[in-house]
Amino acid sequence: GVPGLVAIVQSSNGSVANVEGIASGQLESGFVQSDIAFGAYTGTGAFADRAPVPGLRALASLYVESVHLVVAADSGIQQIGDLRGKRVSLDSLGSGTQIDAHLILDAYGLTDDDLDTRFIKPDQSTRAMAAGELDAFFIVAGYPTPSVLEVTREHAARLLPIDGSLIDTLVEAYPFFSRDIIPAGVYPGVPTTPTLGVVAQWLVHERLDEELAHDVTAALWHPTHRPLLDAGHSKGRAITLETALNGLGIPLHPGAERYYREMEMLSGG
Repeated sequence: GVPGLVAIVQSSNGSVANVEGIASGQLESGFVQSDIAFGAYTGTGAFADRAPVPGLRALASLYVESVHLVVAADSGIQQIGDLRGKRVSLDSLGSGTQIDAHLILDAYGLTDDDLDTRFIKPDQSTRAMAAGELDAFFIVAGYPTPSVLEVTREHAARLLPIDGSLIDTLVEAYPFFSRDIIPAGVYPGVPTTPTLGVVAQWLVHERLDEELAHDVTAALWHPTHRPLLDAGHSKGRAITLETALNGLGIPLHPGAERYYREMEMLSGG
């Protein structure tokens, strides 16, 4: 670790909220989806109607987060177009999931007006689905994610595949999306499910001290931390130095950049 540094974990409404916290100085760092990071830096996408954050900087790409579209087993939903008229949660307002869900729905010509749209967190969605009050919900997260585990194990829900020619068009239009697969057996009774993925990234602001950014990055990739990553959530095994620069759509913080140059992962001086 970094000598004298105390990290305080704080929950939020997701990627957009984390970017806003970093921009305002309320947060020193946060985990943000690659699509939201790019939009915030360029003033596009989720930030088309917000002030861009040109000072946003990356420490590392961590792992792929998968789009989960969870539907109740008795909902009759067999494809994305069947969501029309259904009770669907897009996660909290301002979350990265909400942004991605809207992009996917838009590819199928669906808007909030076509759905009985809700904006509630996944744990609340799980309870609502169990009570018969919700037909589907989106969540973007590394698998297995607890809310999906709970609802598939106890309430006979399933994952809806996100696939097809319309999704091909979506991936071409938004290169921060990638094709992804949720393997069979990750969730009880759920077969291999094609979907989309985005990269979870660790972001800071350019105002962060360069030496501190360097030391935090070095601590993340120190060999003694490998067993901690491997022993935690299954996605921890996907957090590797070899993929630390994958999918970066914004600049590295100078401190992090210096670390990767020391590791001979970047060319130049």
